[in-house]
Amino acid sequence: MKKISFWLFIFAFAAFTSSIARAQDAATQQQIDQVNGRIQDIYGVLDKQDKRLATLEKSIGDLQDKLIQPAANNSASADDLKKLAEQVKDLAKKQQDDNDLIVKELEKLGKGGGAPTTGHKPPTAANDNPTPPNGGPQNGYYYTIQDKDTLSAIAKAYSTELKIKITPEQIQAANPGLNPKNLIVGKKIFIPQPQ
Repeated sequence: MKKISFWLFIFAFAAFTSSIARAQDAATQQQIDQVNGRIQDIYGVLDKQDKRLATLEKSIGDLQDKLIQPAANNSASADDLKKLAEQVKDLAKKQQDDNDLIVKELEKLGKGGGAPTTGHKPPTAANDNPTPPNGGPQNGYYYTIQDKDTLSAIAKAYSTELKIKITPEQIQAANPGLNPKNLIVGKKIFIPQPQ
């Protein structure tokens, strides 16, 4: 009986160690499979990087080839140079004409006393039934304020066109409440005709 229990004990021990060995083998195999999977992933990433590098090397090679090759017909012919010279001369003439025009306009401004003129002429005849706003002199004109007008420019225009000697102060006096620094475009003002 001792022999049988001894053999039973050895048999049970062998079965137990065999099951432990199998469990360890399964765990080891699982770890090996995980490592193999990771290695395969790494190989996949390396393959992608190799393909990208190959594409980049090809692109760099193509660019180097383009830089080495001479440009196709990069020189200008004599006719092209003549046309360009004519265009430059035309441009220089236009610039000189513009400069002359600017000088003439500056001279006109200098002769005019530096006061800006209006872009509109005053009326050449008296308006219908002009009635001054303050009950002053009955003779005069109505003028509609234009963009960029000043009282000085309006007075100068009337003086030049109609030979009426009028001052900005007289225009302001004939139009009470008129702010000479804030003329309202489209508003009619009374221009008195001095006696």
